[in-house]
Amino acid sequence: MANTTHYGPSSTSMEQDARRIHADKPVSPGSIAIGVVIGRMSEFFDFFVYGLASVLVFPQLVFPFAPDRLTATLYSFAIFSLAFLARPVGSVVFMTIDRIYGRGAKLTIALFLLGGSTASIAFLPGYNEIGAWSIALLALFRLGQGFALGGAWDGLASLLALNAPPNHRGWYAMIPQIGAPIGFALASVLFGYFIANLSSEDFLSWGWRFPFFVAFAINVVALFARLRLVMTPDFGSALEQHELEAAPIRDVLRVHGRDILLGAFVPLASFAMFHLVTIFPLTWMYLYGTQPIGTFMVVQIVGAMVGLVAIVVSGMIADRIGRRAQLGICAVLIAIFSFIGPFLIAAGSEGLDAFVIIGFGVLGLSFGQATGSISSRFGRGYRYTGAAFTSDLAWLVGAGFAPLVALTLSSRFGLPFVGYYLLSGAVCTLAALAFSKALEQRD
Repeated sequence: MANTTHYGPSSTSMEQDARRIHADKPVSPGSIAIGVVIGRMSEFFDFFVYGLASVLVFPQLVFPFAPDRLTATLYSFAIFSLAFLARPVGSVVFMTIDRIYGRGAKLTIALFLLGGSTASIAFLPGYNEIGAWSIALLALFRLGQGFALGGAWDGLASLLALNAPPNHRGWYAMIPQIGAPIGFALASVLFGYFIANLSSEDFLSWGWRFPFFVAFAINVVALFARLRLVMTPDFGSALEQHELEAAPIRDVLRVHGRDILLGAFVPLASFAMFHLVTIFPLTWMYLYGTQPIGTFMVVQIVGAMVGLVAIVVSGMIADRIGRRAQLGICAVLIAIFSFIGPFLIAAGSEGLDAFVIIGFGVLGLSFGQATGSISSRFGRGYRYTGAAFTSDLAWLVGAGFAPLVALTLSSRFGLPFVGYYLLSGAVCTLAALAFSKALEQRD
């Protein structure tokens, strides 16, 4: 659908002057790709540092009053979910900042808030020191992470897609997704190092805090990498052509409400699986396994590298068979894995290792094209805001409560119910793909 209403370029006069200064220095797709990967890696690093601490630290530090480790971990996962509730709210607020003060100001505020919220957790006192205030502060910082991530949507992935040749759209769509396994691997390396080299007392006292400090430094590097691209003439040209402008959420919902709903369900299988192969296996090993946590985190790092390779392969496959077919096939693979996965987890340490490595491979094939599917139906002028809000909803529905739901189901009803939960995501993806195709044929 064509856009007939424009909201003005999301740039301040200072940003426009910066683009004129660099007008003779065109940016290459390779430079855009590097900036996009750095940006996504920093975001996922922040969230995975928190996710790993939700298993290894917060149940003991913030919820020592819980009757057992399982209950404490469930409390921790409830706080974990808050960020995904705050993310859509952050998108609405930061889109307004974008329209008034420019994309650069929006990114600067969002990334400093994201890094600041993450770094602030490093100073968090435990429940034994300040009581319930420890829970309240953790919830506040987690909400800050989610709220800031809603403003971290920069449009660079869309800029990369606009520069993609028609026969390589799948390849360019997978590039931003590479940041996820890199961020997870880096967070796992840091936590694994301290777990392996510190006593339990030292790790819970100060060792776990170091990765949260690192997060702030990474966010500063990512901020400059992204601002450099936002200030390029290519980005300014896309804004002037209304490809990356920030439209009000209400207008996007009015014009593309149906597309937002469909877009939130198309990647559901991938997003539902996302935390089931990253956070949930570590939880299960921590609560019920016998393998040392440091050793298991090495397995998770290997799994992340398998996922990275699978993401790259997804781009090649999508360019050959199309993104819709790619996502449909992967949803079927995830459905099959939903039956196999519980048996692997129940098989002990070796089975759980296999669950992680195989799961990362399947996840990478699907996740590599998940975000690219979100913005494909939005018209010019609505694409930037529509893709951001759709992504927020997809993460909320698919991934936000996955660790909490999976651990609750498995502890109360058994591991097969984790598979049923994952299967429901695969069914939703297949249904959304079929419905989307029917709408396209009708339109």
